[in-house]
Amino acid sequence: MSLKEKFRSKLDPTREQVKGLLKEHGDVKISDVTVAQAYGGMRGVKCMVTETSALDPMEGIRFRGFNIPELRKKLPKAPGGEEPLPEGIFYLLLTGELPTEDDVKAITAEWKKRGELPGYLVDILKAIPKDTHPMTQFSLGILALQ
Repeated sequence: MSLKEKFRSKLDPTREQVKGLLKEHGDVKISDVTVAQAYGGMRGVKCMVTETSALDPMEGIRFRGFNIPELRKKLPKAPGGEEPLPEGIFYLLLTGELPTEDDVKAITAEWKKRGELPGYLVDILKAIPKDTHPMTQFSLGILALQ
């Protein structure tokens, strides 16, 4: 099953689950927050639902329930590499499942097919001042591709 097919098979049931949850429990209060917590980074406050990642106040970020040391062990690496390939975390975030080597190879191939940047985008990126914040550059690039 392709990544797109796998993602779609998980997306539709999740949408229905969320719709039902909101319909039945949309008005239920889930947290009290103090001003100190708001200024302190909301540590320990449940204020957003996300399936892909969570920031644990003691362990740091977790992706689909896995902390970074666990993912460094479990995700596929390039031949001879020591760190996981980005394709692996991408697959995990989309599907909630750890990818196989073949899953990662399929994503790599797809990204290579789509790897060439359009000329207009290169022109936009070259026109941005060199000291522009990287997230601003990234945002401009993504928006230009829309």
